[in-house]
Amino acid sequence: MSTEADALARRLDPVAVRAALRRLARTGEPPWLHTEVARRMAEKLQLILRQPERVIDWWSALGGGAELLAQAYPKAQRVLVEPDATWAARSSARLQRPWWSAQRWRGTTSRVLVESDELPDDFKGAGLVWANMMLHAAADPAALIARWQGLLRADGFVMFSCLGPGTLRELRALYERLGWPAPTPGFVDMHDFGDMLVQSGFADPVMDQEVLTLRWSSPDALLAELRTLGGNLAPDRYPALRTPRWRARLVEALATLAGADGTIAMSFEIAYGHAFKAAPRMRAGEATTVSLEDMRAMVRASHGRTGTP
Repeated sequence: MSTEADALARRLDPVAVRAALRRLARTGEPPWLHTEVARRMAEKLQLILRQPERVIDWWSALGGGAELLAQAYPKAQRVLVEPDATWAARSSARLQRPWWSAQRWRGTTSRVLVESDELPDDFKGAGLVWANMMLHAAADPAALIARWQGLLRADGFVMFSCLGPGTLRELRALYERLGWPAPTPGFVDMHDFGDMLVQSGFADPVMDQEVLTLRWSSPDALLAELRTLGGNLAPDRYPALRTPRWRARLVEALATLAGADGTIAMSFEIAYGHAFKAAPRMRAGEATTVSLEDMRAMVRASHGRTGTP
């Protein structure tokens, strides 16, 4: 099955993803929810003692974690991998701003690449792949996780966050009552991500999740916020613009969800995952080729890890 067929099977439209990326690229900053989740994910870095010399920040500008990574690893080379050329140009422009500009990312020399391109060999062997709030938009998350594994050195680690199945459950229930197609794509369960990590060659995967409850003062405020997060990426969404009458019906239905304080609450399930790349195992009697970096990692592992996730 092709990548796009896999995405459609789990109710994610890659065309809608690309359209949402183009729309979000016109905004000045990443969604505030992304920056908040990045802050929470960065707190987990304190549990890992190893200091990576190279960090790959996947969908960096949209993830909103560049400054946090620069603070955590000020001496590390950073590789910013963006979803398309528009986002890559935006990141490059920010890196080139004067050092005193508040709109410039701090830290050591960074390189900007496009996700669809093959990363050069000298960018591989990273100590950390960081991907904040993007894996739920990947057409083939298992293939992407396997790609991350190939970019890490042995004993390097991956850390990511994404939306989970509990996201916008109130809105999905409302659409179901109205007889409308679901307003969200299909989200992958965190346990399935754990299985993908193991199948890709990662060791000791750790998955956890939390549910954030966000509140809005009105249906209009809620709908405006959801648009800044990317919009509806489901393949069975309405194929054309809806009428003012349809929108009025939606606003009226959303108003019925207001609580005693007059606000409308929506749930966002945030899944977090991290795991180490397992060092290669050599069996007696077999001819095995091991890189110098992997050999060093095996030696480190034989003496005990200096830090664990």
